[in-house]
Amino acid sequence: MIKINNLSYSVKNLNNEKKDILKNLSINFLPGKITAITGSNGSGKSTLIKTIMGILKPDYGTIFFKDINITDFSITERAKLGISVAFQQPITFKGIKIKQLLEVAGAKSFNDMCLCLSKVGLCAKDYINRYYDSNLSGGEAKRIELAMCLAKNGEVFLFDEPEAGIDLWSVDNLVSLIKNLKDKTIIIVSHQQKILEIADEILILNDNGYEIGPQNIMLNKIKPIQTCGVLGDQK
Repeated sequence: MIKINNLSYSVKNLNNEKKDILKNLSINFLPGKITAITGSNGSGKSTLIKTIMGILKPDYGTIFFKDINITDFSITERAKLGISVAFQQPITFKGIKIKQLLEVAGAKSFNDMCLCLSKVGLCAKDYINRYYDSNLSGGEAKRIELAMCLAKNGEVFLFDEPEAGIDLWSVDNLVSLIKNLKDKTIIIVSHQQKILEIADEILILNDNGYEIGPQNIMLNKIKPIQTCGVLGDQK
């Protein structure tokens, strides 16, 4: 579904020296599969999500959606093809109601909106007519963003640490939501062990490059160094 070939992205430091963030990545993300991305801080996890969505333009390499070369496509063009993204920090909207956001995202009816909200643990009666503003907690904003992804009903879901900020909504519920998208192509950045355990494949990014393989093999290469089921940064 998503195929990337020799994808590279770099930045320049204060001394105008080039630093590679992603280097020569070639990976296929298949339909009906969950691919979890983990690795050390600064290894390029979020950068990879942003290049697939078109937020960042790679230095070189190609990105395909099915058989379409989308490397030069805009964010909007990729969204229209069915690629959705949920960021670690939700995008802020002002002066708009939640039902309007869901409608813009693709919900075709009031029932669709209610269903999307219920799937992320929110009561539609309490939220459908609320404004998306600073009165929402970080966890509420995060769940509404996930509901918008569901409303789009696309084919590819990009999640950047979706567990961040959902302290009031159990990780188990988030895991169930992701598992229910099993017929889609799921690419998810996470250090949360429960999420890594439902992945079909795990991609580990580090300073030396990357490694990808079946979940049962790759989990053995990840050393848990924190409690609460969270995997620490891989050194």
